[in-house]
Amino acid sequence: MLWIKAFHIIAVVTWFAALFYLPRLFVYHAMAEDEISKERFKIMERKLYRGIMMPSMIAVLILGAWLLSFNAGYYFSQGWMHAKLTLVALLIGYHHYCGYLLKQFRDDKNTKSHVFYRVFNEVPVIGLILIVIFVVVRPF
Repeated sequence: MLWIKAFHIIAVVTWFAALFYLPRLFVYHAMAEDEISKERFKIMERKLYRGIMMPSMIAVLILGAWLLSFNAGYYFSQGWMHAKLTLVALLIGYHHYCGYLLKQFRDDKNTKSHVFYRVFNEVPVIGLILIVIFVVVRPF
């Protein structure tokens, strides 16, 4: 079980790194004015999303479900776990919205400013803080 937990934590760290970095790329992409930079950002965004972000999210979900299966009765009776899983569901939505935004950039249809992406970039930080508190402190 400790190996599964270790790999789950590694996958979470990797997923969050991508959740933090992709919107940061969007900031720079939205500010880019020359075609060479825009095309470079498209490549970087696609590789990050497909090569790191998606596999990391899938690993998080598989390993997390596996960990839950060891004592599902206990975990599903805990309020903190329900709160954590709700946040995970919201992060999955955020992840997929990033995929939508990536397609908007890919198709040269982005309508949002770099300021939007600067704010958007902070959303997963809140999720990370709350999830860590729920898992470590177990406040309810």
